Amino acid sequence: MAARKEEDDKGESRLVEPSLWERLERPAPTQRASLTLDRIAEAAVALADEEGAAAVTMRRLATKLGVAPMAAYRHVSGKDDLWALMFDRVAAELTVPDDADDWRAVLRSFALRSRAMMLRHPWLGQVPGPLIQLTPARMAVAERQLRALARHDLDADAMMAAFRAVGAYVHGATQSEIALREYRREHGWESGDETRQALAPQMTYLMGTGRYPTYEKYALSATRKDDPGWEFEFGLDCVLDGIAQRLGI
Repeated sequence: MAARKEEDDKGESRLVEPSLWERLERPAPTQRASLTLDRIAEAAVALADEEGAAAVTMRRLATKLGVAPMAAYRHVSGKDDLWALMFDRVAAELTVPDDADDWRAVLRSFALRSRAMMLRHPWLGQVPGPLIQLTPARMAVAERQLRALARHDLDADAMMAAFRAVGAYVHGATQSEIALREYRREHGWESGDETRQALAPQMTYLMGTGRYPTYEKYALSATRKDDPGWEFEFGLDCVLDGIAQRLGI
């Protein structure tokens, strides 16, 4: 898409390049086009899923697409555009039924789906700016949740803070889960029992000091140590309960 002319505040014309998202929403000029933003996004996500964020370079991407490196640069200006395309593509996986309007059900559904999405694409926590990247799909996800909260005539700042609190919980809890999964994989531990057995010497010493009686009680009596799904949902409901209590909704 060619640059367009716009007038600035002084009435002077200037050329403005179309945004990445304008170009993505415009149809390809010809059906014979071998490279599109959709193809680039699909290939980049697949590469990150297979090998991690570090593997996603313009050269590797061009190889995967079967094009010359400079061909990709004609569509994306660099890594920032590429990350944005990748974030947008995976965010499009997050949907809830259009007729769902209860704020708690909507936010809870998005939270559970976001966790599942992050577990499918663990590289999301390894790339710059995952929480602030503005893309159409990410904006649609935010809009859907904010609209559910807005039905209660909340103060705009409180509404946004509640929305972000849920997002922060999802991101932090899931990143911790992914980090533990990766740590176990690196050490060859295939289960919680194997992990605890490997860490037993350190734990035995620490508990033996008598300084951590509450943690020791947890270690001896907890039954859901290896149930991250339950733990995530319990913590999520605590966050949602807090929002409901604080905002009176």
